[in-house]
Amino acid sequence: MAAAADAWHPLNVVPSINFPWLVRSKSLLVALPIAQIAIGAKYLKECTQQNYIPVYVLVCGVFSMSLLLLTCLPCFQKDNPALKCLCYIWNSLVSGFTLCWFIAGSVWIYSIYPPNYNSTVVGEPYCNKILYQFALWTTTLVYILLAILLVGCCCLLICVCICKPKAQSEVVTQA
Repeated sequence: MAAAADAWHPLNVVPSINFPWLVRSKSLLVALPIAQIAIGAKYLKECTQQNYIPVYVLVCGVFSMSLLLLTCLPCFQKDNPALKCLCYIWNSLVSGFTLCWFIAGSVWIYSIYPPNYNSTVVGEPYCNKILYQFALWTTTLVYILLAILLVGCCCLLICVCICKPKAQSEVVTQA
């Protein structure tokens, strides 16, 4: 029974992943954090209506990049429990901060919707259109992906609950 449990353990699946495919997927995933860092840095002082939006975009990019880089580390080696514990703590802290930062950024972004894009009026707060729309759509995209993930998990849970009684009844009838 223990051997069967070990066969399905996620750590045993990692060596079977194709390395070139892994590099391509990581390269694709790193594009959004790079864009966040670039746009956040370029328009850092161009949202006087809500000064935290460019900082939010920039910090999201930096922390997303750090989470992607952390996935490249060999944190889940069976022979090094100290490294495993350290990586778990670090990933938990960074993920917790990212969640709190995402909630704060959502408040900053959606609280000024629709912003004033006109920067020519002196003394009136504005927000750069590229910066604001990038922040709005990347945040909205995260909400959409979370909703898809939630619906998928609910469907999977329903399928497991429906199929589980059938499997148990087959075991009972065979005994």
